Amino acid sequence: MARSKSKESEPDPDVRIAIIGGTGPEGMGLATRFAKAGHLIYIGSRSEERAEDAVAKVRESVPDGHVFGGLNEDGLERADFVFLTVPSDAHDDTIEQLAEAIGDKILIDVVVPMLFDREGPKAIDVEAGSAAQQARAIATDAKVVSGFHHLDASALANVDKPMQGDVIICSDHRGAKDKVMALVENIEYIRAVDGGPLANSKYIEQLTVLLIHINKIYRTHSGVRITGF
Repeated sequence: MARSKSKESEPDPDVRIAIIGGTGPEGMGLATRFAKAGHLIYIGSRSEERAEDAVAKVRESVPDGHVFGGLNEDGLERADFVFLTVPSDAHDDTIEQLAEAIGDKILIDVVVPMLFDREGPKAIDVEAGSAAQQARAIATDAKVVSGFHHLDASALANVDKPMQGDVIICSDHRGAKDKVMALVENIEYIRAVDGGPLANSKYIEQLTVLLIHINKIYRTHSGVRITGF
């Protein structure tokens, strides 16, 4: 079930978001949008220098934003939501290193298992079924949620322009799913759609690969919109 809305939901200034691997385009885009919504953002990295550079860039777009950064693990203790936005080949190792620090927090997996060859991006089969299911297998105490894959990084970073589209959310944790769906709608004009159990995250991840192809063909920044309700 989706939440119907046409404008930005009321943000909670006390919400704390940590973004693991937040120095890449997707992580910085999410940091920028959520900073604009008034949340406290921690951009994590394996390099403090890269984290500081990312913080400076986000603050250029959102001068009044509450944005901080440092090593991945240092931002996890007080976070309400933990986003994972690392490259797919770093997915498993990163979670293994941080699983204890993540504990039973809400872990939002945005990683798409794919590789690039001469023909473009290709989805990679994951033994657990999806990156999000693999995250649950490693970080066994975390409340794993899959989502945000279809929001284009460059569109996220351009905070002066409203976004369009839906974010499909999958999880086996009803409470965590509800909280993340509410968080989605702090991004102006973006709607949250309930995509069912975590097993469906495989289709969300693979659809992202298709969207990358479409964007290349049409030289655009397409997203997802579910119609009919």
